[in-house]
Amino acid sequence: MLNRHTKLGLSIWVLAVAGLTVSCKKNKEETNTVTPTLRTAIDYSKVTASTHYNVKDTTLFVNATGDSTVDRTEGRVLLAMFKALDTYAKTGTTKTVDAQVLKNMFANSGNPFSNATLDASGQQIKAVTGVKSNNADVVRAKIEEFFANHAEASKSFADSAKKGKAGLVYNGTSKYLVDANGIEWAQVISKSLMGAFQLDYIGNTLLANLDADNTTLVSGKKYSQLEHNWDIAYGLFTNNDIYALNATDATRNPYESFIGSYVWEYNKGAYAKLHTAFLKGRVAIVNNDKAELKVQSDYIRREIEKAIASSALGYLAKWKTGTNDGTRAHAIGEGAGFIYSLRFCKMNGADEKFSDDILNPLLFTGNGFWDLDTDKIVVAEQAIKAKFGL
Repeated sequence: MLNRHTKLGLSIWVLAVAGLTVSCKKNKEETNTVTPTLRTAIDYSKVTASTHYNVKDTTLFVNATGDSTVDRTEGRVLLAMFKALDTYAKTGTTKTVDAQVLKNMFANSGNPFSNATLDASGQQIKAVTGVKSNNADVVRAKIEEFFANHAEASKSFADSAKKGKAGLVYNGTSKYLVDANGIEWAQVISKSLMGAFQLDYIGNTLLANLDADNTTLVSGKKYSQLEHNWDIAYGLFTNNDIYALNATDATRNPYESFIGSYVWEYNKGAYAKLHTAFLKGRVAIVNNDKAELKVQSDYIRREIEKAIASSALGYLAKWKTGTNDGTRAHAIGEGAGFIYSLRFCKMNGADEKFSDDILNPLLFTGNGFWDLDTDKIVVAEQAIKAKFGL
């Protein structure tokens, strides 16, 4: 029989063990706590190639009361600004272009757009250009230097171009404005911004930030910051609710533009898969599935980078097959812009030095385009193919 002292000691021991058990259980629970989700999980099987990615679709991305959590407005506004800037730059074949107007469009300063909604949007291309480069200010200054080069060349829009003389070159059906070195700056601007602006913002900034807040709503909004980042990226990639809708390898969707169009043209193996990749990534955000989110983010980024590198190669090849100065100058202008954009292909380890080492000997020595030969083109092709495994 246990005496009073023995019973008391045993009781203390039992309480201590119980307390230790509770403590261990509590610590274990705290260790295994997962980040709370804002939404009800979505089955990945619900994502199909025909699923719309827009605010009107209330079948996937909704809150507890059934309201859409999608808002692509910022991306679509930036894409519209890019189109306006590009359209104005290309008027240089018929009139003198004002570099300040291009700078104002770039920075959304002084109400530069004919669409007042863009003027009042608070968005600007310049602010999100070169964000993840080694020096954003250098990138932005370079783009503005391209504006100035183009404006200077446009003063000769009524002349015919030749070595040392800016003016127009013809390919038999179209005319292109080039500077004294045969460089078509309108194309360099357009294709350089596809890398410095679209790729760097979509891929290196928005889709690369997988640790953005996904546990609370942005103040006054119905989405988290991570959800919104993904929506902006999609809106800047395409203006369509279904990317490359009805496109085939032979026929593109006529409403795609800029990088979305070139992914279709120069990455035939991936363009039909990218819409689903964007949707699955958005579902992964809802599900707090960071592993799947990274899979889709990496895939989208790599395929856009592949399209840029393949586009550069495609236009170098068009220079080689061109039969007149107009065709060749136009091809190398586009190619040069894409080569500049290679510096933003971070998934493939490209950087400023890689891009400049190709571009400078190709166009920015001697008389530029007028001194190009097949050997220079081949050296550029080999460097790109080696880096990107193409």
